[in-house]
Amino acid sequence: MSETSTADALARYAPPLALASSAHVAGRASYDMLVAQADTDYEGYWGRLAREFVQWKTPFTTLLNSTQAPHFKWFEDGTLNVSYNCLDAQVAGGRGDKVAIIFEADDGTVTRSSYAELLRRTCHMANALRSLGVHKGDRVVIYMAMAVEGVVGMQACARLGAVHTVVFGGVSAHTQRDRNADTGAVAVITADEQLRGGKALPLKTIVDEALALDGCEAVRDVIVYRRTGGAIPWQARDHWMHELTTVQSDACEPEWVSAEHPLFLLYTSGSTGKPKGVQHCCGGYLVQAAVTTTWTFDLHDADVFWCTADIGWVTGHTYIAYGPLAVGATQLVFEGVPTYPDAGRFWKMIQDHQVSVFYTAPTAIRSLIKLAESNAAVHPDRFDLSSLRILGSVGEPINPAAWTWYHQHIGGGRCPIVDTWWQTETGGHMITPLPGATSLVPGSCTLPFPGIMAAIVDETGADLPNGQSGLLVIKKPWPAMIRTIWGDDARYRSSYFPGELRGYYLAGDGATRDPQTGYFTIGGRIDDVLNVSGHRMGTMEIESALVSCTHLVAEAAVGGRPDDTTGESICAFVVLKGPRPTGAEAVRIATELRNWVGKEIGPIAKPKEIRFGDNLPKTRSGKIMRRLLRSLAKGEAITQDISTLENPAILDQLSQPR
Repeated sequence: MSETSTADALARYAPPLALASSAHVAGRASYDMLVAQADTDYEGYWGRLAREFVQWKTPFTTLLNSTQAPHFKWFEDGTLNVSYNCLDAQVAGGRGDKVAIIFEADDGTVTRSSYAELLRRTCHMANALRSLGVHKGDRVVIYMAMAVEGVVGMQACARLGAVHTVVFGGVSAHTQRDRNADTGAVAVITADEQLRGGKALPLKTIVDEALALDGCEAVRDVIVYRRTGGAIPWQARDHWMHELTTVQSDACEPEWVSAEHPLFLLYTSGSTGKPKGVQHCCGGYLVQAAVTTTWTFDLHDADVFWCTADIGWVTGHTYIAYGPLAVGATQLVFEGVPTYPDAGRFWKMIQDHQVSVFYTAPTAIRSLIKLAESNAAVHPDRFDLSSLRILGSVGEPINPAAWTWYHQHIGGGRCPIVDTWWQTETGGHMITPLPGATSLVPGSCTLPFPGIMAAIVDETGADLPNGQSGLLVIKKPWPAMIRTIWGDDARYRSSYFPGELRGYYLAGDGATRDPQTGYFTIGGRIDDVLNVSGHRMGTMEIESALVSCTHLVAEAAVGGRPDDTTGESICAFVVLKGPRPTGAEAVRIATELRNWVGKEIGPIAKPKEIRFGDNLPKTRSGKIMRRLLRSLAKGEAITQDISTLENPAILDQLSQPR
């Protein structure tokens, strides 16, 4: 399929006629009309959508404020509450008894929460937080696995105007400590343990370890959801969630906030060692979350939507906690992993819950392809997936072979695949097919979402012709865009709006556009950021963790290499303080270092390969030649000029994986 011509692919993967006729954006002409509206009156276009998709306490009279660019503001004199839009408005609109969340636990237990029930639980949690002194503007860290309680915690913070920071449930105490300290969090919401793949894994214990480190002094209270009942340490600051919430009122008046009031902070890695606290606001973010949820997934009232992401990532924010609830959808939330009790878990859940829109990551698809082809019992062809009508992909570009398998075996050859490109910083979809309007080409995210001004430019910001690779930029501000990096405006400006790019937003990805169709294809990162299973990690962050193993490591550098399962895997080049190891000793030390990185950052950051050398490839002036490391990691022949390399023999040493 990867060699199919563009014309053949377009003919083969045109939108199904039935879907194209009934979709929210029905047909290419409808897409073109929306694009024309945005081109003609950009601010008015987004203003119309903001009024259509969001309920405002105080209607806005201003649209886009660019006077302090690149700190753009949208709808800033309007007031609203995000939780009100997601819950109260749905109940008032007649959806009180409609199922909001179908929750399937790791062990297969299923519970259902209506919009009215979710509203009551959110009010209980918000009142509990308020009873502990949490108010508008305070920061709350949420460190939980997938659970309805996590969504409730997020909604409760939004209801109070508190700013939440959700930390992925697989990270280390040191990583959590960094989030606590950087945000100045006053409270943490967590669980005793999490269940994944039949195993109970600690959460509360890791919270205690984090709070014992310097920088977490602002945390006054820890609220603990009893998930497993496992034995956990207890401190004076700790509160059981069920004891706090069951005594609270069913009602909690929302805090009406400005559209520009911060909704959440979410940490993502950059090319330096310190993760960035991406700050998103309430108004513009909710507008784009609601619009993209509706149009990209073509959600209708009868749909069952399933986004398999974790709430610790931005996909779980926009397309679990906020977008689906803001449009009154029924969604499936899953606690476990796709391979437990076997690799047919996803397909069985789609069958059992009659999922109609399924949104997952290429990493999951690639892993399940291998398992399905080796075990007929878990092959998707054995399950009834006829309820599906739309598939989605998120986290990284999906390669054509995986796309084709996904289309044929999961979608039965009938379901469009929305291959979405966006980022933590963008808040919502930016380049994506619309299933009733866009013909599909495997491996391409196709065209910008209507109202997004994406382009490919050179290093000076000049437009490049279609067919030529360059820098992916967004030329105009959009409602859900990052507002700043928490506590570091200078880094925000330099990272995303470098002066040489004419004020455009720099996405950090390379891309090309097809000369015939104008479709976008995303290339690799242009900075030192790795994308492993859709999780972005800075090379410096991993290098710092390796070097912190002071009894072993003298120097370390990290690069990425293509990986059939995770999209990209981590390759570490390490110089030890002792002699360069070989044989069993090299294997032992490599294992120790992998476990060290897992403890410092989290399991996702463990290098897949570790290579030892007497030194790193450096110029005579001492600069590490990272382009050589990237070639070594990928197994490429060294074609670059190495005349300035201090010791060329190092390249042979570092070509051997461990």
